Formats: sequence, C-alpha cells, structure tokens
Amino acid sequence: MLIHLSIRDIVLIERLDLALEGGLSVLTGETGAGKSILLDSLTLALGGRGDGDLVRHGARQGEVTAVFDVATDHPARAILAENGFDEDGDIVLRRIQSADGRTRVFINDRPSSVNLMRAVGAGLVEIHGQHDDRALVDAGAHRTLLDQYAGLTGLAASVASAHAAWREAETELKRHRAKVEAAAREADWLRASVEELSELAAVEGEEDELAEKRQVMMRSEKIATDVNDAHEELAGNASPIPALAGLLKRLSRKKDELPGLLDEPIERLDAALDALSDAQMGLQAALRTLEFDPRALEQTEERLFALRGAGRKFGVPVDKLPELAAKMIGDLAELDAGAERLGQLEAAVGERQALFDRLAADLSERRRNAAEHLEAAVMAELPDMKLERAAFIVNFESDPDSRAASGIDEVEFHVRTNPGTRAGPMMKVASGGELSRFLLALKVALADKGSAPTLVFDEIDTGVGGAVADAIGRRLARLAARVQVLSVTHAPQVAARATTHLLISKAQADVADERLSTRVVTIGEELRREEIARMLAGESVTDEARAAAARLIRAG
Repeated sequence: MLIHLSIRDIVLIERLDLALEGGLSVLTGETGAGKSILLDSLTLALGGRGDGDLVRHGARQGEVTAVFDVATDHPARAILAENGFDEDGDIVLRRIQSADGRTRVFINDRPSSVNLMRAVGAGLVEIHGQHDDRALVDAGAHRTLLDQYAGLTGLAASVASAHAAWREAETELKRHRAKVEAAAREADWLRASVEELSELAAVEGEEDELAEKRQVMMRSEKIATDVNDAHEELAGNASPIPALAGLLKRLSRKKDELPGLLDEPIERLDAALDALSDAQMGLQAALRTLEFDPRALEQTEERLFALRGAGRKFGVPVDKLPELAAKMIGDLAELDAGAERLGQLEAAVGERQALFDRLAADLSERRRNAAEHLEAAVMAELPDMKLERAAFIVNFESDPDSRAASGIDEVEFHVRTNPGTRAGPMMKVASGGELSRFLLALKVALADKGSAPTLVFDEIDTGVGGAVADAIGRRLARLAARVQVLSVTHAPQVAARATTHLLISKAQADVADERLSTRVVTIGEELRREEIARMLAGESVTDEARAAAARLIRAG
C-alpha cells in the first residue's frame, strides 16, 4: 500500500509530507483547497504526464515521492527485477518536474524512465473517478478481470501457452512446405547435377595434383628428346666408340715396338672409352626413366579440363566440388524425406490446434458461467445506490474460429441505465454519477481480485446524497477491509466511515509571503466531527449539524 507521500513545490503545495495507513482514508475540504492537486501529484509519481505548469510559481522545480510497502510476490517487484532494480524493501517512486518542462524519474533512488515508472505505478495504484478512462472502463482489461474474478488465470495461461505452441508449429509447417516446394521445382536439375558430380567424383586437392603432373609430363617430353639425341650420338651409326676402340687396339699392338712411348696415350684412350661407355649406359637409363605414355598426358589433361569445366558450370572453385556434391545429395535426401516430414508437421499442427481448442472451449465455458455470477454480484450492489432499474451485463461473444492467445472470447462490460433502453459500454451509456456508482459496484464485486493494493476514488459521490451516499460509504468501507482505499469526497456519509480523515485547506505560508499554500493534516475525533458537520450544514455549522455528524460517526 501507499505509506508515504512527499510533495515539494507542486502548484499550491509548497511542502507536504503525508503518512498514510491501511483501511479507508478520506480527504475532505473546501472546494478549491487543492484536493485535485494532491491527486495530480500522486499521478505524477505514478508515471503520469509531466508539465512545467505543475511547478509552484517562483520555484525552479517540483518533486513528488511516493513510498509503497507491498508483498514480496507483488507483480511490480517482478517488473523491477526484470529491469535490473533491487526489488527488496519499500518501492520508492520519485519524480522531479522542472519548470522548463523537463522531467527526471527515479525508482528506489536509481535513475529510470517514465515508461517503467508508469508500468510499476499501474500495478500499485488505481485511480477511479467520474470521468475515469482507465482501469475498469478499459474494455481490453475486462476479460482479464473476469478471469481473475473466477480464478481462471492459470487456465488462461495454459491457453496462451497452447496458442503459442500451435502458432509455432504452424510457422514451422509453412517454412518447411515452402522449402519442399522450392526444392521440388529444382528437383530435375538437382538430380542431374548430383548424377554429373557423382560420376565426376572430384577429390579435394585433385586439381593441383593433376596440374603438377601435367607440367612434369610436358617437361619430360622435351628433355627426353635431347637425351635421345645424345644417346644416338654415342650409340648410333655415327658413334665414335667403334673407331676409338679400333684405334686403341692398333696402338696396343705397336706399343712393344716403342717401349714407353705409347703407354700414356693408350691409357688415356682406354679411360675415354670407359667414360663414353658409362655415358652411353647413363643416357640409356635416363631414357628409360623419361619414358611416358603420351596417352597418359592426354588423359591427365582431359581430367583436368573436366574438373575445371564443372567448376565453371556450378560457379564454385574446383576444390569445392566435393562439398557441393555432398550438399546436393543432402538436398535430394531432404527432398525425398520432405513429404514424410511435411506429414509429421501437419499432424503436429493438428494435435496442437486440437489441444488449444479443447483448453479454449473449457476456458470459454468457465468464463461464461463466471460472467453470470459477476453480473449477479454487481446487480446485487445496484439497488442501494439508486440504480435499481439499471442493469450490468457482461457482454460475452465466442467464436471458435477466432483463435487468439486469450482464447476464443471477447468480453466487455456493458450497462443499461433504464429498462427498454439499449445496453452499451459503460463509458458511452452511463452519466458521470452513474458511471462512478457502476464502477464502485463492480469494484466491490471484484473485491481484491486483480486489484492494485491502493485504490483512489476521486469524488465518485458527486451529485448524490442521503441513502446513495451512505451506500457508497458502506461499500468503500467493505473494500478497505481488503485493500487500501483513499477517497476524495464531499459526502459526510462517506467521511463518517473513514478510519483516517485527512483535512485539506489553503492558507498563507507565512506573513511575509502572500502566496497561498495547500496543507493536509490528519484530524482527530473532535475536528473530524466539526468537519463532517460543516459538510452537512455548509458555512454555518449548527449544533444540530454537530449532533448529526456524531450520529454518522457512531453509525460508521
């Protein structure tokens, strides 16, 4: 609940520190004393729209701080945790509004954003008035309120999860179907390509190996020609070896005739013949090594050109051909398995849709039953508030074909103010006074289900009196047994039922300062009786009014 409100330099409020308690707190005072300023200040701390005109005249900036004590499992703490804020202890919302229009936001003394402050504030305080355009009159929240009233939030969450699972399966089915259809359009080309690449059977690194082998074979062909020519010179018809051998033989026969004279020439000729013979054998060995089949060169070139042609055709480097072949084989396998996978996905979509339909139908039936009970609960509150001829209707429409995360139902609270007239949305059909009473009746019926821990009612008793005002007071008191209620009121019947009475007034801050300042004080029994007597009698408070005030307080 809201335990402290601190306001500095906002419109007529110069300095205000207000401690608040649970139960029903009423705020009363003369018209123009500043009750609306107090609510505007609270709204500012809850993330409402800032405005430089809110700053007190002569001040550079205004400031509002609201401190809340809420349960550890309150949704506002989860929001803070998700945004990296410490969620332990009190929740402190502070807003600084500059006169130049700039605004600064702090949550738990850390800088924050207005959007986060608004999200947290929405879970902490609900403000209701005759012209309220939020909370209970927001048609988008009516289905959630009905679920909270009937205890269906768990089932509603299951429906939302089933819807998400169904839509996810549908998305996967659409994606896979598109992929299968696209693959089917390319199936013929894909199969021909796989056949061609499989027949080619390219191996990574094969291009470089073949290119090197081709270069070696081409070089070997040129070298072999030169070696063969040399070998022909030594071993062919023009070889000098036979002539030198004959010369050496003749000289050897003559060497005895000339002792010592031919020894050296003969020795050198013999060595030369040995060298030439070794050279001839070396050239023969080289020729055998250089021998190659011209067909092998042709085959190497054909293989190399085939690989490079395939690379150009498929737009990939030759080394990537094996990878491309594997991918195409995989695509073909996926295409072949696509029909089976498609059937599995279609079955999954059907199963998840069936689960959603079953849960949504169950939720819808429970909602319809809860709607009847809620209608009866609200209708039971209306007669005491002089709305006995009015009707509260939970407008309930179901369409099994309109599947959404929220189910298959559209829910909106309608009212009919008089018999014979057409029912319609509360904001469009009810007048200001009627709307406030419908809202109160609905809030009482909902009790603390889905309610913020602090409820603020801004002059919802305007234009009513007597028994109606008393009925409003009793219902506010009933609400205050479950949540904190703060009511700005002009009805003495409401004020008499308060557990805390706050009096707002307007006076000069001091003698030197002619400006007026709004003050709020908690008043005790005697002053409370006097204030309620003023509310009954007007400016001239009589003893009869004081006695009537005392009776109201005792009755409350």
